[in-house]
Amino acid sequence: MTQDEIFARVAAVLEETFEIAPDRITPEARLYDDLDIDSIDAVDLLVKLKPMLNKPLKPEQFKSVRTVQDVVQALAQLIDSPATA
Repeated sequence: MTQDEIFARVAAVLEETFEIAPDRITPEARLYDDLDIDSIDAVDLLVKLKPMLNKPLKPEQFKSVRTVQDVVQALAQLIDSPATA
């Protein structure tokens, strides 16, 4: 899965789940400051994105994300990394 495909999926979830206008969802958009995503919303976002992964999702892997692109990169690393038990 390419980063563009991951971005499209993240953008779709943000739009559908949080009713964020598509023109506000850019790679540089900050989740908290620009998109009004709080910590509870962030957990919901991760739950919605979890089906993209074939492995457990650990919240600490997303502690440093600040922008939409950070989410995309974190997911890309998880998708590309080998599954570990």
